[in-house]
Amino acid sequence: RTRRLRALALSFFVVAAGIASVQPQPAAAEPQSGPIDASLFKAMRWRGIGPYRGGRALAVAGISGEPGTFYFGAVAGGVWKTIDSGATWKPLFDSQPISSIGALAVATSNHNVIYVGTGEGALRGNITFGDGVYKSTDGGKTWANVGLRDTRQIGALTVDPKNPHIVLVAALGAAFGPKA
Repeated sequence: RTRRLRALALSFFVVAAGIASVQPQPAAAEPQSGPIDASLFKAMRWRGIGPYRGGRALAVAGISGEPGTFYFGAVAGGVWKTIDSGATWKPLFDSQPISSIGALAVATSNHNVIYVGTGEGALRGNITFGDGVYKSTDGGKTWANVGLRDTRQIGALTVDPKNPHIVLVAALGAAFGPKA
């Protein structure tokens, strides 16, 4: 076995040395520019694959029985929903006074009930804070703040599987200052 490993290592070294010793070849001539035949692109269609934002997303949720439906909460970009496996996304939280999302949960007993914990829970040097827990009972069309406004950072939510109106909240409190 040891001989086989040595032989394998030696052959790897020989191949690597051979690759390293390959001399660069002159670059191929640039193709001539000219008019592009538009018929080559007739079958192509533009499609949005957004959402169109960068940044971190700490909160994600899917729905059992609905394989194309997902939600995500961005740390400074609100809540988004897709029903076509991510081909298109719709913002759900734009009308709220806070955009920092740390946790998100959809009730398994009623998929129209969604909870969002605001304020990112992944502590680091530059984080955004929130103002409590929000609840939607209509699939994200409308939202109400249901409490914990002073906790600032919420890291997790768990909804009771039998009662969509009971939720456990991991409220971290203020990351850099007195805790609420």
